[in-house]
Amino acid sequence: MADVREREISVEQEHLDQVYRRLEEKIHEAEFLMNDAAKRSQVGTPGALAERDAQVFRAGVHLNRLNNEFEDFLFGRIDLLLGKDGKKGPDGAYTAVEPAEGAVRADPEGGDGRQFADIAETLHIGRIGVLDADYSPLVIDWRAPAAAPFYRSTPVDPGRVVRRRVIRSKGRKVLGVEDDLMRPELTAFLDGEELPVIGDGALMAALGQARSHSMRDIVASIQAEQDLVIRAPAASVTYVEGGPGTGKTAVALHRAAYLLYQDRRRYAGGILIVSPTPLLVAYTEGVLPSLGEEGQVAIRAVGSLVDGTEATVYDSPAVARVKGSSRMLKVLRRAARGALERDATASAASGGSAASTAGGRSAQGAERAGAADPQAPMANAHQLAFGEEGPEAGGEAKRTTPTRLRVVAFGRRLELDADHLSRIRQTALSGTAPVNLLRPRARKLLLDALWDQSGAAGRHSDPELAAELRSSFDEDITSEDDFLTFLDAWWPELTPRGVLTAMSDERALNRWARRILNPGEVRKVARSLRRAALSVHDVALLDELQSILGTPHRPRKKKELDPLDLLTGLDELMPTREESQWERAERLAAERTEYAHVIVDEAQDLTPMQWRMVGRRGRHATWTVVGDPAQSSWSDPDEAAAARDEALGTRPRRRFTLTVNYRNPAEIADLAAKVLALAMPGSTSPSAVRSTGIEPRFAVVRDRDLGRSVREEAARLLDRVEGTVGVVVAMGRREQAARWLAGHGMGVPPGERSRDWGRVVALGSLEAKGLEYDATLVVSPAEIADESPAGLRVLYVALTRATQQLTVLSGERDEPDGEGVPDLLRE
Repeated sequence: MADVREREISVEQEHLDQVYRRLEEKIHEAEFLMNDAAKRSQVGTPGALAERDAQVFRAGVHLNRLNNEFEDFLFGRIDLLLGKDGKKGPDGAYTAVEPAEGAVRADPEGGDGRQFADIAETLHIGRIGVLDADYSPLVIDWRAPAAAPFYRSTPVDPGRVVRRRVIRSKGRKVLGVEDDLMRPELTAFLDGEELPVIGDGALMAALGQARSHSMRDIVASIQAEQDLVIRAPAASVTYVEGGPGTGKTAVALHRAAYLLYQDRRRYAGGILIVSPTPLLVAYTEGVLPSLGEEGQVAIRAVGSLVDGTEATVYDSPAVARVKGSSRMLKVLRRAARGALERDATASAASGGSAASTAGGRSAQGAERAGAADPQAPMANAHQLAFGEEGPEAGGEAKRTTPTRLRVVAFGRRLELDADHLSRIRQTALSGTAPVNLLRPRARKLLLDALWDQSGAAGRHSDPELAAELRSSFDEDITSEDDFLTFLDAWWPELTPRGVLTAMSDERALNRWARRILNPGEVRKVARSLRRAALSVHDVALLDELQSILGTPHRPRKKKELDPLDLLTGLDELMPTREESQWERAERLAAERTEYAHVIVDEAQDLTPMQWRMVGRRGRHATWTVVGDPAQSSWSDPDEAAAARDEALGTRPRRRFTLTVNYRNPAEIADLAAKVLALAMPGSTSPSAVRSTGIEPRFAVVRDRDLGRSVREEAARLLDRVEGTVGVVVAMGRREQAARWLAGHGMGVPPGERSRDWGRVVALGSLEAKGLEYDATLVVSPAEIADESPAGLRVLYVALTRATQQLTVLSGERDEPDGEGVPDLLRE
């Protein structure tokens, strides 16, 4: 058997060598295109330069894709029976799914009833498609229709597939092969020899591999139910449910790559993948490049969805429940308007009457219209003043809201007092536009009030003269620096962060949250907003405030000329150089706030306010929503579901359910099912596909020895697995656990220091979502379960992270029995 294995590895190595020789030829072709495009810069016409930019963009993308090195560029093979028809697809493979009549023949001698067939077609599956010089397929892109049987064929429904092979390689060297026989009753022949079957199966080989701190793609081991989701049409909303270990995150990432392959033009607007935590982003961000896709897909943590902000802290469960609730929407709307008055107070100019001379333009305009008072001094056509408070005793000006606006115009003194200004503000705020976009309306209302006081409206019956007089009045007042300074102080531009800061004032927040939040909630939220760092829930509030406030229009900066154009004199032909296709793609990616497709991973954890934030990024998008209600850390799933439905709108839903647990061995899955029965009675756990014979380990520790015991149990797991070890603790112990594992404050023996502690990571219970480790140490289940109303569901997540071994460390709070099993995990 060893000789057969080596021979089959040699066969695959020969094919892989042929593929790499062809790739090198394609790389040389792409480099030639790049060089040819560079020469076009010498042609001094706008058309030639535009053609150059487009060609450089296309060649650069192609070259970058070809130059990517993957551990297993070529990873699969299927051996197929003759198909029903002889039609070929664009990738050079035959399109038939079912075998032709007569492809399988019976034993002519009767014998034992076995059947025989010849292999008619062999396809190799890889990360990108490669054709030889005659346009025959050397490699089929894993996303192509011809590759679907590699994932969907089963012994129950094999189609044309006789044998499926997974090829393991590193760089350009084939390391091994694992085969699955789809038609075990069939004796198949390839080139006159019987088709060999190597190994115990590709899936089991893949599941047994050690984990690292980065997620590997599952492109070589995608199973049939997963492939149905990945290749599902993108119209409307694809909703995917599945328990721990069913591959939801991996399916979401592979779906993004598949959609881009299927319709790159449609998804040029970008695909957004929303992950619950930065840890999961870091864990998964290498998958898409390994699948040949990057650039058009953004993977962002919920706490990083607002540009320029990043959540670095966690709110307590009580504060998180308030900030995440849809009740905050009304509070934020009140705060945005309330903060306008507050911000005006903080930004008002200081000093006494702040009067200024406007010059003679108003008088000249009024005289031209026949309305000037001949006795009015020409040099003081109108004056403006605002502010009532002078400098304080300490010499520093007191900052105060403008309480008066005075204007001398057309020889009359016009004044708007505090009550009048307040009424104008309230009238302006009655509009439905965002607060910052209501400023032009407020400005017009000020001018209307001053115009009414002037009495000039009735001086002319001729509409044209009246309009000219009003236009002159408005122009002269609004062109003065003092009026602009008043307007900036009285109606300042608000920022989301500024409003959030204003909400940290408990008295102010209490006014804005009256009859919405209770005093205890107000106090907790206000205190949490006083810290400089943002929480993941704060980011959703900032995004909501940005929508409530709006961003005033600002003129776009003029693009600088290309130095090459300046040197060649092309600036005279092209005074403003058009941006290249590459530059435009970069700019649109940087400015993008909406996407063509949105994939939400671990969707069950999004709060109502977070759903609103994500929804704004997919107003016109198609969606893939991936989650598991049994793993939800949000305390009110019904409220979140209502917000999700609002974000997704009336789009039709297509639902899939993943039912197989590929991560946990049965021994761990059975233990976790006990917590699931408490957290969500009646729920069904996904079926584990394997058993290791290693039961979960239980240990008991006294609280004062907790740190040492955590380190000892982590060291024990390090000695038993080749990959990573995750230590999951309650959120309040995250930093403490990191210190324990680092050995701080402990007399660590030299033998322990020599272990590879880089394979161990400490994480809070809410950070474990979506991650997996070879072994997991769960510290004090009761402490995790009691930290929030959703604590049992969070504990269920913690118990389902391990692929090989699980240890549960119990303290007194867990009430362990004589065998160390905590109360929550007993029958």
